[in-house]
Amino acid sequence: MKQRIMSGMRPTGKLHLGHYLGVIDNWVKLQDEYECFFQVADWHALTTKYDKTENLKQDVRDVIMDWLACGIDPEKSTIYVQSLVPETAELHIYLSMITPQNWVERDPTLKDMAKILKSKEGMGTQINYGLMGYPVLMSADIMLFNADFVPVGIDQVAHVELTRDITRRFNNIYKTDFFNEAQPKLNNCSLICGLDGNKMGKSFNNDIKISDSEEVTAKKVMTAITDRSRLRKDDLGHPDECEVAFKYWKIFGTESETDTVRCECEKGLRGCAQCKRELGCKINERMREIRERRKYFENNPELVDNIIREGSEKARIEAQKVLAEVRKLVKMY
Repeated sequence: MKQRIMSGMRPTGKLHLGHYLGVIDNWVKLQDEYECFFQVADWHALTTKYDKTENLKQDVRDVIMDWLACGIDPEKSTIYVQSLVPETAELHIYLSMITPQNWVERDPTLKDMAKILKSKEGMGTQINYGLMGYPVLMSADIMLFNADFVPVGIDQVAHVELTRDITRRFNNIYKTDFFNEAQPKLNNCSLICGLDGNKMGKSFNNDIKISDSEEVTAKKVMTAITDRSRLRKDDLGHPDECEVAFKYWKIFGTESETDTVRCECEKGLRGCAQCKRELGCKINERMREIRERRKYFENNPELVDNIIREGSEKARIEAQKVLAEVRKLVKMY
């Protein structure tokens, strides 16, 4: 039997190239080797945006359409929506009863989210109960499918370590070895910065979306920061000091193309505007088939609805098996 992987994303709307290169492209490769469960974590979205739910359903659909367009295959992987698998909430309750408070408080992502929330809403020292339980809910997501691995970036390893701690505590308290201690599986994917050189993100207005048109992509690329020391086209360039554009070339160009760009830049034979126009074409070339598939799903919403429904039903069947054993171990009625 294949080993099992579980991972997910919060529904933040249409995804960008950072999501594609840093997460989804890796998932696409993993689904041929592992039994994969991929979740849109709509309950997690409520931890910080509980009062901004008017676009939540569409945000969920946008995330799933981007996944499908990039190659996540519902015939190979289980694609589901967190709130459509209510067994997650019941397992979360059991885990919350055995998790010490200081375990939750030490979670670095929780600390970061709390800081952001306080600064935005002027909440002082107050954060909501749901946000406090966010790390335990994430552990419930993983343990509900008794996952063997969780694909993560290096900054998310702490989440998996907390899940492993909770797993060991559950197994110890209830004298069982039922739950696997899920291992982090580090992504070996390309990382891409935003057009301004900072982390790519929707809220920073520095992203290129998977679903952007070729025209929009080309215009956005023209705003990318390059070598700040160059004032004229024939100035000698410094590709390694080019804050964004040359980094993109190393991701989207072939080795030969990237070497040519470097050579012409260093000799002052290639201006930054020309460099970015050609770069826009390379990005559009790479994304063309993905964007065509996304248009197909946009034009067939009933197909997307069926994938969500069938995937969530399949996830529930597996979740119920795990939860039935948990209830037995905890000795619930």
